Amino acid sequence: MDPCPFVRIVIGNLALRLPPPSSGSKSTTTTTLCYCKIKLKGFPTQYSTVPWLSQDSGTDAIENRIHAVFNFKKLEFEKLVEKSGARGGTSGLKIEIYTGKGGNTTAACGWKLGGKLLGSVSVQLDLKATEHSNKGCVIQDGWIGTVGGGSGKGVELHVNVRAEPDPRFVFQFDGEPECSPQVFQVNGNVKQPVFSCKFGFRSCGERNLRSRSSMSEPNTRTGCFSASFPEEKERPLKERKGWSITIHDLSGSPVAAASMVTPFVASPGSDRVSRSNPGAWLILRPGHGTWKPWGRLEAWRERNGGDHLGYRFELIPDGSIDTITLANSSFSTKKGGKFSIDIATGSTPLTSPNSSFDFSSASSGSGSGSGSGSWGQLLYRGFVMSSTVEGDGKCSKPEVEIGVQHVTCTEDAAAFVALAAAVDLSMDACRSFSQNIRRELRQPDQEY
Repeated sequence: MDPCPFVRIVIGNLALRLPPPSSGSKSTTTTTLCYCKIKLKGFPTQYSTVPWLSQDSGTDAIENRIHAVFNFKKLEFEKLVEKSGARGGTSGLKIEIYTGKGGNTTAACGWKLGGKLLGSVSVQLDLKATEHSNKGCVIQDGWIGTVGGGSGKGVELHVNVRAEPDPRFVFQFDGEPECSPQVFQVNGNVKQPVFSCKFGFRSCGERNLRSRSSMSEPNTRTGCFSASFPEEKERPLKERKGWSITIHDLSGSPVAAASMVTPFVASPGSDRVSRSNPGAWLILRPGHGTWKPWGRLEAWRERNGGDHLGYRFELIPDGSIDTITLANSSFSTKKGGKFSIDIATGSTPLTSPNSSFDFSSASSGSGSGSGSGSWGQLLYRGFVMSSTVEGDGKCSKPEVEIGVQHVTCTEDAAAFVALAAAVDLSMDACRSFSQNIRRELRQPDQEY
């Protein structure tokens, strides 16, 4: 399998300082809390905190971390290069710095928005210089004086901007996951079938179906998250449960699966699945004639300036019920969006011949850590995966992108494909219970 070329623009090592005082004036310092908006045309604004340094601090005092990343497909990158050439060979990245006071909207960086503009800087991206670079290159590394925002006169911003190659495997579902489609690998105009999907219901006899490897369809009542299964008599009538989707390779052998382990149930007094009681899937991989849990996906419906699908994805280290949170976000159910894991900082997990990761070398972590400070996220930084999801009423054929460092065998890619299918199916599972769902998703003995 040949990967598709991708490029990422990485913005890191941000820091603020005041210039050295003139002769005879007193040295000044500041403890004002600041955040920044990082903008590149055609991409959503990204946010990050920015620390202050004292005037006598050297560059070794700057925290070595990534604040924002912009990812380009090859065609997107070529278009940006073309536009930059039409404008004299440059294209601009803008960073605006604000004080962290006031406002009532919380940014992704955790700070309140609405403070005063301290100043801004523009970094010219010489994209033609990076277009043919196989190893990447540094575009900017150093201090830049801010402009605008009168209260920040004389403030300097340190920034490191670099372009890096980021090859990814791309997979495309040939239909909606509940219709048991084929999955193609896509590279430019070339499409090659690599997987097939089988959607079914565990509670309607599908659990007895067998593949060529003699593994049964996923049955996850074997101890992993067993507390997630209330007694049948305690379940309300309005629920969506028992869905599963199995990914097969071209020989017909099962290589990954997604199994709904916690029913999607409307919260009391509501017709929607709430964040406090989400439905959940296990993403499974084959191992020694049985299914082993690889990840856990939770999903719910929430109001966030409109209807959104909230999600949380956690990796499950081998042999442990503790989890490592890699994604915790949401996207619009009307417009659709992208399920995304992009822990861009640092190196990737260890790989082994038969698995994406060598979990045996890592101790287990707590599933409660969902922020960038989680040790699990630090351990698994570099993890890159995304999947498209269409909005309500649209035919959804997920497109999956996977960083090449995570794919060492067919089962690795299949696990991500199963995860993408579970995300897409969660859109239907979280649909209001006052609305009907597609007939392919209905069990004859249940209310929907």
